[in-house]
Amino acid sequence: MRIFILMFALIDCNNFYASCERVFNPKLHNKPIAILSNNDGCVISRSEEAKQLGLPMGAPAFKYHDFFKQHQIHVFSSNYPLYGDMSERVMGILSRFTPEIELYSIDEAFLRFDVVKGFDFNSSGNEMKNTVAKWTGMPISVGIAPTKALAKVANKIAKKFKDKTNGVYVIDSDEKRVKALKWTKIEDVWGIGRGHAKKLMSIGVKTAFEFTQLSDDWVRNHMAVVGLRLKKDLEGEITLNLDDDLLEPKKAIATTRSFDYTYSDIEYIKERVSTFAASCAEKLRKQHSSCQYLMVFLRSDIHKKDEKQHRGDTFLTLPYATNSTLTITNYAIKGLQSIYQPGIKYKKAGVVVSGIVPTNARQLNLFIDDDTKHQQLMKAMDGINKKYSAHKIKIANQDLKKTWKMRQEHLSPRYTTNINEVIEVR
Repeated sequence: MRIFILMFALIDCNNFYASCERVFNPKLHNKPIAILSNNDGCVISRSEEAKQLGLPMGAPAFKYHDFFKQHQIHVFSSNYPLYGDMSERVMGILSRFTPEIELYSIDEAFLRFDVVKGFDFNSSGNEMKNTVAKWTGMPISVGIAPTKALAKVANKIAKKFKDKTNGVYVIDSDEKRVKALKWTKIEDVWGIGRGHAKKLMSIGVKTAFEFTQLSDDWVRNHMAVVGLRLKKDLEGEITLNLDDDLLEPKKAIATTRSFDYTYSDIEYIKERVSTFAASCAEKLRKQHSSCQYLMVFLRSDIHKKDEKQHRGDTFLTLPYATNSTLTITNYAIKGLQSIYQPGIKYKKAGVVVSGIVPTNARQLNLFIDDDTKHQQLMKAMDGINKKYSAHKIKIANQDLKKTWKMRQEHLSPRYTTNINEVIEVR
């Protein structure tokens, strides 16, 4: 009689953004790399070489300009079209190993395996790693374990001790599980935030193993059912399947950006706020949610002390819960017009939606509700944009050429998504 076992794998691309740049520019191998955030504001990703030089995460680019030069750090603006396309390629390869895959982030994915007992997971992990490297040039780490939380731990071990593990680590016995949990600091456990970590350390819990030794009642009383599910998962009992995670439902979704320069033209600012509102609406639809409230804010440049300053924000209650780009954008523009002051040079704007509810369980208004035509229109618009991997379809008051107007002084070519920027072979 065949005995089947269930295991989860977490695949994580190593230094993903930096690795994407290296795939198309081999001269960058073993060189320190820093990737900057939108508008080239601060460091959001570092290669191992940059970390060893002491470059901190979140370092403001303008303050570290001399540091970059001194240590010959290669600096790049965020190239999201390239990173997104490389992510799709990696995830497509991983889906060949099992149809049950959950894309957890741009550089991480959980895989579920239902296989016959005796299956060689170490060989399978190495095959995944070698195939991804051969087909895309992307280095990955593979952690395999009986639960998602343990797979996270296994992946950390694979990455931390890559010389010993070759980038693949399997927790397939209780002895390995206990050893791994004793090595894992409580603040590094997936699903335990800063607040809970402080509370646990205050009672002497310093490792993941010590966390599993707490009583179920204590964990439930102090960390609710989410904490109890995590404890069980770390004990080897499956409580989190694919598409389940340890994050609380979002209470708000925000899209905020600094402009490339300061602007006082309300038509320009309207276009930016429309784009931000459209982004919030798209995020709502992706998680099958709608919002009931909307906030719009404007900020002048506080660093320009000689110019007149203004900080304005407004909060609007929508007549019904919605995720329609048209509706949310219209209300965002109304909010903008109520706080805008002529003559002020604005540097930043943002849109925040809150009062988030599941779309299929939202409260309808007896007298007024979302136009049913909007639902079909949004579905068609999302489908086209997803198919062509770019925002091809926009509403009329958005810039038809760009999604964000950002400073990107160190942008590499979009090698895989723009025919005019592909690699030329000479």
